[in-house]
Amino acid sequence: MTEPKKSAESFTAEERAAIKDRAKELKSSSSKAAKEAEVLANIAEMPTADRVIAERLHAVIRENAPDLEPKLWYGSPAYARGKEIVCFFQAASKYDTRYLTFGFNDSANLDDGSLWPTAFAIAKLTAADEKTIGALVKRAVN
Repeated sequence: MTEPKKSAESFTAEERAAIKDRAKELKSSSSKAAKEAEVLANIAEMPTADRVIAERLHAVIRENAPDLEPKLWYGSPAYARGKEIVCFFQAASKYDTRYLTFGFNDSANLDDGSLWPTAFAIAKLTAADEKTIGALVKRAVN
C-alpha cells in the first residue's frame, strides 16, 4: 500500500531541507574526488556526537567496500555503486532523533530468507559494531 502524497505544508523543516539538498545534488556534476570531499565536509560539520560515529562509519565503509563511491544523498553521506545507493547514514542531529541511522537500500545484497534488517540505530559505535557493519557492507557489495 502506498502512502498518500504529502503537501508541502505537511513536510517538516528538516524534510524540506533534505528535499532541497537532493535537488541540488541531482544538478551537481562533481567529480568522484569532489563528491568524497563534500561527504567529508558534511561529516566535519556534524555535532561532535554524530561526527565521531560518522568518521568511523566512513572509514569502515571505505575499508570494506573501496569501490563504493561516497556522495551526498538528501544531504547525508551515502555510498553508491554506479547510480545505485548501497548504504547511507543520517546524523541524529539532522532529523532531531536520539540516534544516528545507518541503512542499506535494496541494491545491497543482504537478502536472507524472507526477513532481514535494512537499517540500524547507532547511539554509540563499538569495535564489535564496526566489525559487524564492515561485514555487512562487504556482503552488500558482493
